[in-house]
Amino acid sequence: MSSGRNQVKLTDEEVQALLEENLKVQVAANGKDGFPHLTTLFYVVRDGRIAFWTYGRSQKIVNLERDPHVTALVEDGVDYFELRGVSIEGRAEIVRDRDTIFEIGSAVATRMAGVGSFEELGEFGVQAVEKQATKRVGVIIHPDRVASWDHRKMT
Repeated sequence: MSSGRNQVKLTDEEVQALLEENLKVQVAANGKDGFPHLTTLFYVVRDGRIAFWTYGRSQKIVNLERDPHVTALVEDGVDYFELRGVSIEGRAEIVRDRDTIFEIGSAVATRMAGVGSFEELGEFGVQAVEKQATKRVGVIIHPDRVASWDHRKMT
């Protein structure tokens, strides 16, 4: 007989599907005072890993530069028997290469706008991403441990 935990665990394919379906990730970095610093960001999946961009001088980047340990949560559902999610503990790689930052930012902007390609953002959208890329860094989360659940499997 399997445990309740194993009953609701997602397969690797289900984890990837959940990550592809959702737009926002909650990211916790370790603050200097010992408290987690929690933020919500838009993200993309690159090579099976969560990636996002953010301002290079943001508190989350200051925290991740000091300590790259990170926890990320992607979840959805409203009622208890709909809840599902993926929690990832790992290491944050801060990306300062402009081309990669632009790639991540372009992908995030495309997902946020709900369009099929970056070019569909139009000239204004492309220019906005280009301008933002000069102020931002990319972050790629390299997972060490992944926990997942899908309460829909309980019914």
